[in-house]
Amino acid sequence: MSVPAAEVGAGSVVRLHPLVVRPDDDDPDMIVAGRPDLGEFVELPAVCGEVIRLLGEGRPVADVEAAIADEHDVELDVADFVESLADLEFVAEIDGLPLPGTAPKAAHFPGITERHVRWLFARPVRLVWLAVVAAAALTVVVRPELFPHHRDFFWSEYTGLSVLVNTAFFSVLASVHEMMHLLAARSLGAPARIAFGTRLHYLVVQTDVTAIWGVPRRHRYRVYLAGMASDLFLIATMLLAVAYLPVPGFADALLPAFILTALLSLPLQAQIYMRTDLYFVLRDLLRCKDLFGDGLRYVRYLLARAGTPFRRPASPVTDPTGELAPHERRAVRIYAVALALGGSVTLTVFAFYGGPIIVNGLVHAFAAVWDGLHGGPAVAAVDAALLILVEGGIQVMFLVTFFRTRRPWLRRSRS
Repeated sequence: MSVPAAEVGAGSVVRLHPLVVRPDDDDPDMIVAGRPDLGEFVELPAVCGEVIRLLGEGRPVADVEAAIADEHDVELDVADFVESLADLEFVAEIDGLPLPGTAPKAAHFPGITERHVRWLFARPVRLVWLAVVAAAALTVVVRPELFPHHRDFFWSEYTGLSVLVNTAFFSVLASVHEMMHLLAARSLGAPARIAFGTRLHYLVVQTDVTAIWGVPRRHRYRVYLAGMASDLFLIATMLLAVAYLPVPGFADALLPAFILTALLSLPLQAQIYMRTDLYFVLRDLLRCKDLFGDGLRYVRYLLARAGTPFRRPASPVTDPTGELAPHERRAVRIYAVALALGGSVTLTVFAFYGGPIIVNGLVHAFAAVWDGLHGGPAVAAVDAALLILVEGGIQVMFLVTFFRTRRPWLRRSRS
């Protein structure tokens, strides 16, 4: 959608959508402006923040131009700037005429406001978190037998039942993890949404917190690390319960399995070649705007430039990092190596090990169910059916999510 210049005259009055305007984290001569409800943010010269403020007061375009010229000694075509804002869907109306635009996706749990959850990230709560995690770490040092073992995962003699219950617990853990991201974003006044997504061959639950670009970088780390902090707190709490509370025998078997399941989820966040929690931390530490996207484009550029023994690119390809700032260019090129190696190794391991293990397990499970239907052990058949329900369901959900999230890309490819 683009607004013709003739529609924005000297006397035009513009009504903007609710925008966030803040100083840039790195450049005092720039600002960040955007719509949190769309997750759309841009960097602009600092004088544009003053233009946005004056337009928001309902002043005509000509008055804004004159005010900017008087106060900043800058000749600025405000009508052209309004067109650019309209292209970004920052403009709601021009001279009382509403502009069409993308309907924003509703934030999840809109009733939770900043004042409801700000206390969760206050210093007293952080001190409690630190005390609990430190107590658990000290307990494991003194009593190393409490550290979970791989055998703890199969707390029941029935494999399918162990997998079902542990997967159910992991689903709860993942929900709490993502909810903490959402609450952290909400504590900063930013909307967020939780949805299924995919990373390589993984099915994941993820929280869209793009709106936190509206807050300074130093506050964004709270959102990135909130999920892992909640995981560590839950692990520490369960470990202290096993160590010091008289838990029943059944719970005494379940808790180590749950601790192990939660522990195994933490290293996944260190896979920075995907959009994991620690990837976002790294992106902001390196002061990059789209480390993953730029890194992926740079990998594609290198592959296209190298070509193959049978096919060379039809036309010269342009380095996509050429227009980035020097510090960002260096970071993207180094990250691209980690992205290519990490993604290749992960997919290769899955192709030769993970995938065949899943297929082999499902084949044996179907065989056990078939055997149970024809006079074989009923308990073994039910156990196998539980395994099929869990693992088969996860794979089906992965495929559905994969094609749903890539539907626009597939349509463009076909066209």
